Amino acid sequence: MENTIRERNQRRYGVFRKIYDISMALLFLAVAFSMFFLEQLKLDLVFTEDKLYRYFFGTICLLYGGFRLYRGIKQAD
Repeated sequence: MENTIRERNQRRYGVFRKIYDISMALLFLAVAFSMFFLEQLKLDLVFTEDKLYRYFFGTICLLYGGFRLYRGIKQAD
């Protein structure tokens, strides 16, 4: 009985972790694309830093979001 409860909790944690990784990945990817397309989205008055900083931050968010998405999809429990 203890094994079934433990296995059920591990499955729940796996599902929760997968949903969390995918949702955080989508959030980071949305931030990355908003940094890249700031002028087209008319948000350039909100984030007034230099383009180099925006693109650097957008690239970091894009890479980390891609990593989180890969990790969330790769976990096939």
